[in-house]
Amino acid sequence: MLRTNRTDDRGSTDKLTMAEILDAVSADALNLRFTAFDGSSTGPADAPYGLDLKTPRGASYLATAPGDLGMARAYVAGDLDLMGVHPGDPYPLLDAMGEVHFRMPPARTAAAIARSLGVELLKPPPPPPQEALPRWRRVAEGLRHSKTRDAEAIHHHYDVSNTFYEYVLGPSMTYTCACYPTDGATLEEAQENKYRLVFDKLRLKAGDRLLDIGCGWGGMVRYAARQGVHVIGATLSAEQASWAQEAIKREGLQDLAEVRHSDYRDIRETDFDAISSIGLTEHIGVRNYPSYFGFIKDHLRTGGLLLNHCITRPDNKRTSTGAFIDRYVFPDGELTGSGTIIAAAQDAGLEVRHEENLREHYAKTLAGWCANLEANWDACVAEVGEATARVWGLYMAGSRLGFDRNIVQLHQVLAVKLDERGKADLPLRPWWTA
Repeated sequence: MLRTNRTDDRGSTDKLTMAEILDAVSADALNLRFTAFDGSSTGPADAPYGLDLKTPRGASYLATAPGDLGMARAYVAGDLDLMGVHPGDPYPLLDAMGEVHFRMPPARTAAAIARSLGVELLKPPPPPPQEALPRWRRVAEGLRHSKTRDAEAIHHHYDVSNTFYEYVLGPSMTYTCACYPTDGATLEEAQENKYRLVFDKLRLKAGDRLLDIGCGWGGMVRYAARQGVHVIGATLSAEQASWAQEAIKREGLQDLAEVRHSDYRDIRETDFDAISSIGLTEHIGVRNYPSYFGFIKDHLRTGGLLLNHCITRPDNKRTSTGAFIDRYVFPDGELTGSGTIIAAAQDAGLEVRHEENLREHYAKTLAGWCANLEANWDACVAEVGEATARVWGLYMAGSRLGFDRNIVQLHQVLAVKLDERGKADLPLRPWWTA
């Protein structure tokens, strides 16, 4: 029951506290502690985790953008604090919040809430500067998934700070799902193992030619080059390209490896022995799958292999990434199921030979990144500011929860370009060690 200071039965009330408003919209008893700027509180006093709403502006964020976007705005702006967790890894609190369910209160209660908040608190405050424009406003940067708009989206996400990414990702500078050979393997061991797995699935050997599209900081490019493979990598991020080019020089791989600041669609070379796409498909849009896989087929030699590694949904509905991720992390991101990806590859004329789901591996990867962010928190805040560091802690911990709960998955799909007679010239059974 809503605890109010009701004075009569005609709906007149005193102003509700923030805690009373939360109680009114909570479907169940709270398992978190909630405190607010007006001195009110609710939830178990001994709860290990909680939320502290520090300012009226934070209440405006929550009231005017319900769901994850409003909470993210308040948290990133510093108007909401998370209690009992480190901002670099708020996973335990987010996990507990998954048990909190909200409801629409009765009309009279909703009216009381609106009166209590008042006109000023129901005016949307300007969002934090870390937030991208809403999708309808991004038309100024071009049509969705045009080269111009894709470049802007990649810039928003990846051109944060190479130093910041070094702190968070670790020495491998690999911002994609690792593959853990054992439960006790380190993040670095798992990332090295992931590149080994991709390399082996593609049957690469010294002297072969590899195209790595969406190459990031060049981890796959450099791994393959160390094995004697000639590699071209392409990334839309200027910061990534610069870092990768320097890393190639440091390792003396210039004769084998090249990373271009380029849209993959501008690569003119063809007849590659293999193409790897690790963490790119999330950015290109489902409508563009036919041209994407068509590009890949056109750039492979006959008998060449594709390894497509990307985040997926557990079903094959096309969905955006959600308001918080779309506005703060992956503008224009779009996910679907592995079945849609496999069908698109097949429709483009590639034969799919194998797929596997690395969902649990990505949860472990994200836990490793959050641990790095927490361990290097002060340095990360000094590099990019506390607001941006908060975005990353929230995003990575929330994503880990998504993989844990099968809201998102990670699939690798292996496909081959057949000859005109339908021959693949591949071994009868898998040739790699999983």
